[in-house]
Amino acid sequence: MLLAQISDLHFLRKGVLAFGKLDVHAYTHRCIEAVRATRPSPDAILITGDLTNDGDRQTYHALADLLSAFEQPCFPVPGNHDDRELIRAAFPEIAELSPSGKLCYAIDQGPLRIIALDSSVDGKPYGELGEAQRDWLSETLDRQRNKPTLVMLHHPPFKTGIGHMDWSMLKDAQALASIIHAHPNVERVLCGHVHRAVQTRFAGTIGQIAPGTAHQVKLVFDEGMGPWTTEPPGFLLHHWQESDGLVTHEVPIGDFIPEGAFGDPPSGEPADHRE
Repeated sequence: MLLAQISDLHFLRKGVLAFGKLDVHAYTHRCIEAVRATRPSPDAILITGDLTNDGDRQTYHALADLLSAFEQPCFPVPGNHDDRELIRAAFPEIAELSPSGKLCYAIDQGPLRIIALDSSVDGKPYGELGEAQRDWLSETLDRQRNKPTLVMLHHPPFKTGIGHMDWSMLKDAQALASIIHAHPNVERVLCGHVHRAVQTRFAGTIGQIAPGTAHQVKLVFDEGMGPWTTEPPGFLLHHWQESDGLVTHEVPIGDFIPEGAFGDPPSGEPADHRE
């Protein structure tokens, strides 16, 4: 089982630039092509929030049209820049899974279970699940306590040390941690929001943040507002084997060292990567 996780697209329609300068439409297209080029092809696409940059109905439908290039199913969750009702309108298959209220749902994807949570709070940058959704999560996890499970949401329930991002994390993180800790079959808690690849121990499992598919947050360990940076965008690949569990790879989008920069190994001999 191979799952691709993309995050923080901040998508806008063609010709509309994010922050007046960033062509997120082109970056999204480039990300889709990079994921489609993965071999073997991923079995599903997880999207951990901020699908658009405060987009309207047309923007969400334009994104859904682009994502239709995937033959695999796409499973989004809302971020703080999203509108859950516009996600439902653009992705009717998701609306069937969660027709009203918080956009949360659970699906079985081969040997894994995926639980999607809605951490968005209308009009606020921070995240919160709320008691009702936390109860639903606990009950949903209880129903299949032995199946390997991924829990995905936009706002990380842990601090990264990047001060200006940490203040807008998940407000009820401790309550979520108690639920996750009681269910050791949770293999990962997958997040977005920070626009950087970050991982840490969390509630007896691993908390993991995907990089953004366009702009990244500059790594600054203080409370000041750090700038965006042009570090390479990327996505995550989660590779599951029953014998080895879940292994995650960060995949940069684009080529950064020219092909052949290290030369070709002698014919018939493997390259030596020990140096």
